[in-house]
Amino acid sequence: MTDQTAAQLPLPEKALDTSASRPWPVRVLSDKIKGYIDRMPPVWVEGQVVQFNPRPGSGMQFLTLRDADRDVSLPVTIFSSAMARLAKAPAEGDHVVVHAKPTFWTKRGTLQMQANDIRAVGVGELLARIEELKRVLGAEGLFDLDRKRPLPFLPRVVGLVCGRESKAEHDVVVNSRARWPQVRFEIREVAVQGVGAVPEVSRAIQELDARDDVDVVVVARGGGSVEDLLPFSNEALVRVAAACRTPLVSAIGHETDSPLLDLVADVRASTPTDAAKCIVPDVSEERQRLAQARQRIRGAITTILNREQHGLDGVRSRPVLAAPHTMLETRERDVVQAVGHARHALNALLLGASGEIGRLEAQVRALSPASTLERGYAVVQRTAGHVVRTPGDVAVGDDVHIRLADGNLGAAVTSVGD
Repeated sequence: MTDQTAAQLPLPEKALDTSASRPWPVRVLSDKIKGYIDRMPPVWVEGQVVQFNPRPGSGMQFLTLRDADRDVSLPVTIFSSAMARLAKAPAEGDHVVVHAKPTFWTKRGTLQMQANDIRAVGVGELLARIEELKRVLGAEGLFDLDRKRPLPFLPRVVGLVCGRESKAEHDVVVNSRARWPQVRFEIREVAVQGVGAVPEVSRAIQELDARDDVDVVVVARGGGSVEDLLPFSNEALVRVAAACRTPLVSAIGHETDSPLLDLVADVRASTPTDAAKCIVPDVSEERQRLAQARQRIRGAITTILNREQHGLDGVRSRPVLAAPHTMLETRERDVVQAVGHARHALNALLLGASGEIGRLEAQVRALSPASTLERGYAVVQRTAGHVVRTPGDVAVGDDVHIRLADGNLGAAVTSVGD
């Protein structure tokens, strides 16, 4: 198909019918986008004012609205008559609601909103929304006490999220170093109010949470109005803080300020100065506690030693330890006396036994056959060794053995008679 033939064909009606050989001209696409957008009815839109360009003397005012949670913005043109109904001109960071109709400018290919009404979102309504968000997040358990993590006693590095060259940064850093001079800080200076606060603070928390050397994260800001502290009650920021693995300290505003970040943080400090007291100990107080602990330990040890010394003195004062040889001398006398008694008893037994032996010896000697032989008697025995007691024990001609006191005789029986 030639270019001339393609130019003579009607244009596709739908976008799906277009092709490389039958494309839409830019004007057609712009007209179709404009036609689609023109069919949209007016809509109420809420956002934060990023930029406001007043045009005195003109019938139109220009501002840019940005989403409160995401980096999305739209230009808005407002009739001056509608702007006049506001009590004051909108400022950057203000929450407003506009009644606008989308308009697409085909010549420039831009989209903008044309508003015929604009209303400021009041503080009461903002607080009501915060209370509703508080109820929702509380039901999810983001404020539960069991989620709170204890702060380290002495952090290696403190991550600090604060405004640029802010008084809050000065209060946290100066007071922390006054309490513990060696404390180290990793500081992230961000916007702490306005449309950029939520994304910048969220990124800073996530960046510090990803560092292994950061032991605690502090989000600090000085006091301000309810509108100034709104970013710290933003749902996206609160959820980022809830997901932070590092213990987080919220030091937003003053004692009466209570954004939702305070509820989800592990520790809520009433002021940035109070945050410094939470994250690091006071070196002078710790030294004083150490001195007191040493004194208590020394006193306890002294008391124990005195008690034990008193008990030892009491034991040593007893006679058995005061003169320990006395007990040995008494036992020695008992032993000597017992040995004397034993020797006396043994001697008596030996004397008695000796006398008894002498008596028995005399009896034995008196009854001994040898004694009888010594008196002249003789013992006649047969050759077999049997003693001849009667004449009938031998016969004539038998050989006999005669035992005398000093020797033996051999003899033969020549006669036998009574």
